[in-house]
Amino acid sequence: MKTNMFILAGLPVAVILSVASLSFTTVFADDIIDQININVPISCSMSGVGVNSHNSNVYNGIYTSDIGTTTIDVFCNDGEGFSIYAIGFTGDQYSGDDHTKLIGASTNEKIVTGTATATGNPDVSNWAMKLSTTTSPTPAYPITIVNSFNNYHIVPDTYTKVATRTSATDIGQNATGSELTTTYAAYISKTQSADTYTGKVKYTLVHPNTEIPLQPQVATSGCINYFPNGSNVEGAMGCQSISASDTTATLLASNFSRSGYGFAGWSDAFDYATNANAHFYGPNEDITFTAGQYTGTNNGLALYAVWVKSAGSLQDASKVATLCGTGTGSLTTAPTDGTANLSSVSALTDQRDNQTYAIAKLADGKCWMIENLRLEADNTRTAEKQALAQGYGASATYGNFGGLANAESANFDNVTTANSLYYSGTQSGDATIDIGTTGSPGYRMPRYNNINTSTRASLPTSNGEAMYSYGNYYTWHAAIADLSYNGTNNQSTTSTSLCPAGWHLPTGGAAYASGSTSGVNVTGDTNTFREFYNLGYKTMDEIKTAYEDTPNSGNAYYSSNTTNTAGKTATAAISSFPNNFLYSGYLRTSSARYRGSHGCYWSSTAYLSSYSHTLYLNSSTVRPGTNSSNKSYGYSIRCTASAGS
Repeated sequence: MKTNMFILAGLPVAVILSVASLSFTTVFADDIIDQININVPISCSMSGVGVNSHNSNVYNGIYTSDIGTTTIDVFCNDGEGFSIYAIGFTGDQYSGDDHTKLIGASTNEKIVTGTATATGNPDVSNWAMKLSTTTSPTPAYPITIVNSFNNYHIVPDTYTKVATRTSATDIGQNATGSELTTTYAAYISKTQSADTYTGKVKYTLVHPNTEIPLQPQVATSGCINYFPNGSNVEGAMGCQSISASDTTATLLASNFSRSGYGFAGWSDAFDYATNANAHFYGPNEDITFTAGQYTGTNNGLALYAVWVKSAGSLQDASKVATLCGTGTGSLTTAPTDGTANLSSVSALTDQRDNQTYAIAKLADGKCWMIENLRLEADNTRTAEKQALAQGYGASATYGNFGGLANAESANFDNVTTANSLYYSGTQSGDATIDIGTTGSPGYRMPRYNNINTSTRASLPTSNGEAMYSYGNYYTWHAAIADLSYNGTNNQSTTSTSLCPAGWHLPTGGAAYASGSTSGVNVTGDTNTFREFYNLGYKTMDEIKTAYEDTPNSGNAYYSSNTTNTAGKTATAAISSFPNNFLYSGYLRTSSARYRGSHGCYWSSTAYLSSYSHTLYLNSSTVRPGTNSSNKSYGYSIRCTASAGS
């Protein structure tokens, strides 16, 4: 006899089988597969412990060394290593402290950074620093001291790399880590006034070691200056002029890009990640200030790009579900007043072209890409690429998202037929679309603002000019990845799009009065609001209160007179951080229109054979998916996650 144990309904059951009585020789069983996923995140930390006092009596004409000792411990498992940067400073630049007499100033009454020796200029007081590896205990992973910091050295007044490790160190409960010590020295001239002087050094751990630490910048008077605020950032931006009488300004979209990072908006603090007082702004957000506030000497407004490092793939369903869910590791829901910190923001990379996009959990509780799509042409349709896309229709052209134009020339007015997408027939939704090689097409769709790497270095300087973050412009059939889909019925929604797998185009559609048999009932208790409707508005009651509609007109909107509970109009809410909807304008015929003042975004919902519903915004109005536009126009795309909704 043979006894086999089975689990049925959670209870062990003994089943007695007689081998001799079996009439078959093959036994089939169901497979059970268990999978465990263990995520080991990159984790680096640095701590400093003062071994003794950093106070010393230093007499005139005397050189004094070893003024205090601090042990610096670093633990890191980043395979690319890490670096330590240092900067000397005075006043309240970092710490909030204020002192009457400070080290680092240039007058004789202060003590300047220097080599801490009377040699060369015995009439100037100066101080120095020394950073070295410890000899006991010997670090398991020693790091290299750079820039001559193995001896007393000038305290740097700009961020300077003082130590580096080019491979991973250990981390964990029993890890030794890397140890360094830092000490200081000072020389006091014979003429130095008796007083108490205080100087400070900030050490910053950076990984990987190719990074450059952030540091404050000075904006030009009468300007809003935009700073890239990181290493390996492409693109340039000039001055956005502010007059002495100005009290408002619409911020510029970003012309910066950074491989492996998403752009989440602007901040007024270079150290926004650790600065509790940092403010965050959307790329086209309206800001207010007092007249003349930014027109004094060296008193412009400095804004810094907010970068978020990619946390994985947009197509990774498990990662998206975690970030967009409600459990451990999920993003917090951004408040509707635009003051959210980075806890509501992450970044993920599209595996189709390695473009990284900032994402956020917005007021509707769903994750959205908070950057415009930049997907470019790819004329190969493979099973692998198809699996990475949200869905394909029957069109051979858009099934491989190959109908996107190649790079354009320097401006929209000089678009050539060799690199443009156009309708070769009529301008209706069922027209044939080809890559233009001859003729004079009337409707074209450029790649992202025809600004490529080689031309972006000198652009832009003001509103209305091409911006990298405006993204690509797409016809509606390109946006839904299916030329064959006509959708002649009002409110007909397609499930295919150019969005990554696990993401989709937001639904749109006209709003109708209560009791209507189609569309959205904005006055009842139904929860059928389309996905574009409640961005920037936290509750259904807020949406219903703010929404204005002419019954059955299909043209409902939020006006500038309606505000949410945070006191923001729909336009202010939808353009604020982290919603970040841009005034990217649109493309019609051979030119871009209304960039810097209007935003136009495709939904997945058709209106008529030649039209589709869109999100439209300007400074006074938001039509949340209720607008309708010709499918042949080039509009922007935002994707929202299917998971966590």
